[in-house]
This record gives sequence, C-alpha cells and structure tokens, in this order.
Amino acid sequence: MNSKKLTWGIFVLYFLSLTWIIIFKFQLSFQNLPQFRNINLIPFGSSTIINGTIDFSEIIWNALAFIPLGILVCVLGQRKSFIKIVIPIFLTSLFYETIQYVFAIGGSDITDLIANTLGGIIGIGVFFILLKIFKEKTHAIVNIVSLIAAILFIILIALLFLANV
Repeated sequence: MNSKKLTWGIFVLYFLSLTWIIIFKFQLSFQNLPQFRNINLIPFGSSTIINGTIDFSEIIWNALAFIPLGILVCVLGQRKSFIKIVIPIFLTSLFYETIQYVFAIGGSDITDLIANTLGGIIGIGVFFILLKIFKEKTHAIVNIVSLIAAILFIILIALLFLANV
C-alpha cells in the first residue's frame, strides 16, 4: 500500500477518534451526552480551577490528545512552514470547541484551545526529533506506530462496546 495513502487513512481514523473523544465524550449513546452550553474566554479561568487551584490534568489530557495531530500534519505536509502546520491544528481545535458550543454538548473553553494547540506544537517537535533520528525512515516509522495505536484503540472501543451491551 502507498505510504501516503496509509498516512491519510490513519489521519482519518485519528480524526474520527478525536471527534468521539471531544464531541461524544467517550459515550456510546447520544442520550448520555452532557446537555449544557458554556463558554469561557478567560485562559486558565474558572473552568480549570477546582478548590482554588488549577486542575492541570484536563489541560494535560487535552495537549496529549493533539500531539498525534501535530505529528500527522507534519508527515502529510513535510515541506510546509511552521505556521502553516500550526494553523490547521489551531483551526481543528477551534472547530471542536465551536461544535461543542453550537450543539450544547459541553463547555467551550479558551484554555482547551490553548492546550490543544500546544499539544499539536509538541507533536511538531516530536516529528522533527524523529526526523533528525530516523531521517528518510520517519514517515514509515510514524505509520507503523500510528497503525499499532489505531489497532489498540479499535480494540479498546470494541471492549467498551461489548461491556456496555
């Protein structure tokens, strides 16, 4: 199979997974989705403060979820400038935050937008480190690791589905 086609397939699967995580909140039923609309435009504001301190766990999970996006965008557009790689990551995060607000299925938060974009930037950094180490084999290595992760994620979804039937 063509390496670029495999990368695009992995990208689509990742995007669907990200949608399930962010929009559908790991739910297997539309009935279990939260029904509220909230927007926070103050970075690291009330939505991240619990008992008077910032809850970094949600920020970290958001960043981690977008690291693969940074890597995949780099693989698919290797010759682009840094800003041309960051813009689609930012817009993807903005898209998800907007969808949550429009459909009243969660809080839209500037902190999430920042954390998601930061995660994508970390992914860009990871890609460039891999590129320095593996050079022309980077694309193949990213595809192999991504394919393994995708298979494990599909198994996890299947197990969740079976546990909830």
